[in-house]
Amino acid sequence: MLEALDEAAVGRWSRAVVAALTTARGRLDELNVFPVPDGDTGINLLMTAQAGDEALREAAGAAEPAWAVLARGAVLGARGNSGAILAQLLSGLADGVTAAAADGRAVDGPVLAAAMTSASRTAYTAVADPEEGTFLTVARAGAEAAAAAVAEGRTALADVVRAAADGAVTALHATTGQLDALRDAGVVDAGGAGWCLVLDALVGTVTGDVPVRPALSARPSRPRRSTVPPPAAPPAGPGSEVQFLLADSDEAAVARLRTRLAELGDCLVVVGVDTPGGREWNVHVHVHDVGAAVEAGIEAGRPHRISVTPLAPVRAPAAVPGARAVVALACSAGLADLFTAEGVTVLTAAVDQVDEDAVLQTVLATGAEQVVLLPNHIEVTAVTARAADRAREAGRDVVVVPTRSAVQGMAALAVADPARRFGDDVIAMAEAAAATRWAEVTLAEQEALTSAGRCRPGDVLGSAEGDVVVIGADLAAVARDLLDRLLSAGGEMATVVVGETAPDQALGDAVCGHLAAVHPTVEVVRYAGGAGAVPLLIGVE
Repeated sequence: MLEALDEAAVGRWSRAVVAALTTARGRLDELNVFPVPDGDTGINLLMTAQAGDEALREAAGAAEPAWAVLARGAVLGARGNSGAILAQLLSGLADGVTAAAADGRAVDGPVLAAAMTSASRTAYTAVADPEEGTFLTVARAGAEAAAAAVAEGRTALADVVRAAADGAVTALHATTGQLDALRDAGVVDAGGAGWCLVLDALVGTVTGDVPVRPALSARPSRPRRSTVPPPAAPPAGPGSEVQFLLADSDEAAVARLRTRLAELGDCLVVVGVDTPGGREWNVHVHVHDVGAAVEAGIEAGRPHRISVTPLAPVRAPAAVPGARAVVALACSAGLADLFTAEGVTVLTAAVDQVDEDAVLQTVLATGAEQVVLLPNHIEVTAVTARAADRAREAGRDVVVVPTRSAVQGMAALAVADPARRFGDDVIAMAEAAAATRWAEVTLAEQEALTSAGRCRPGDVLGSAEGDVVVIGADLAAVARDLLDRLLSAGGEMATVVVGETAPDQALGDAVCGHLAAVHPTVEVVRYAGGAGAVPLLIGVE
């Protein structure tokens, strides 16, 4: 029985939370009917918890308090509405307990109860339009129960965490009668159910015994009225979930961003956290106008790790016999615009946030019987392959053309012809992609040994076909060297996609000027990759 939570206990709690959410993920997804019935609360909570736990593992032995590391990892890795709220609660807890620790106080019952109360209050402020009967309600009830235990003289850490967990569970059962969507579906709030699991894991960490609760179930005790729109109807509410991290900003700019995003959509959650590079914010909103939301982020600072997920119905429309579609993945808004202009369905997400379920949902939502899937990045090929397998089980004829870069995806689309037989068209697209050599210029994030030698954080890396061949200090110099190497093997056309790393498009101008001077016979096509894209992406055909 612990009398106070120390650094080691925080780590055990974090691992216990991940284990509990892993087990309950499917049931939490089934409960998810509010604010959007998209069935992803379980995975969003789990991935947020995993991000916090991974940060703890990476910081093992560091001097920084475990609470702060856990909170920062959760905020920077938060997924979806529920994940953002979970991250805010963990961040609020971290602020409370680290402040107490700075005064020489141990994280005992009274300190934890006060931190829970503070965390609940900040979570309400992070949500633009909080509603009762939700995750927030359950978290507040748990904090109030913890504070009541202390006020009654039950100040032992075990008493406080048990009171918080029991209070949250009581509030969870009441949520069914507080929101129409929950009442109609006959379920409790999914995010609140996840928070109860988090608190139960804390009880287990402190006492050694996890409370035994009735199993979560999405099956109601009375007939359930479906909250999912019929296949022919559009999904309720805004059309896309937009999420990004915001750096190089300040509180005033973030306040303006909140106001603008609240005008554009709903389900707005903004969570801030201090990082070694300065304060960052995790921004989540549901909107119709994705471009306007991203532009608002650009006006407020530097948005990165931008993710856009269509809020499609859980049940996809039936496939239209003979109908054909192409689904392309894009890691930035600029690349998404390029593919959208070609008439294909686009799923926009940072490479490390591509979700198998989201890919599957996007494929099914096209309504096409025959679908070509373009992963457009070497690291997401496996994810798209698994999604394609599941789509085939649902009766769709899905083929993954293994494009390892967006420029290969663009080359494949250039030869696509819906008038051809589907199999012949897939072959033509695959051949065009394979005939396109690809390369990219990026910035090293950590020290590593590459094929071109050892690189250090901040070094400019020139990679060809995924293998580092040039290391330097200047973006333009590395880009010129990389192009010369690629074109030494021949090429008639070069496609360059320029990200937003270089101000005033200086990198794009330098690259195109070099091609005109040194390789005048090569046709050059230039595009803007936008926020989230690598500094320079190159394709040679």
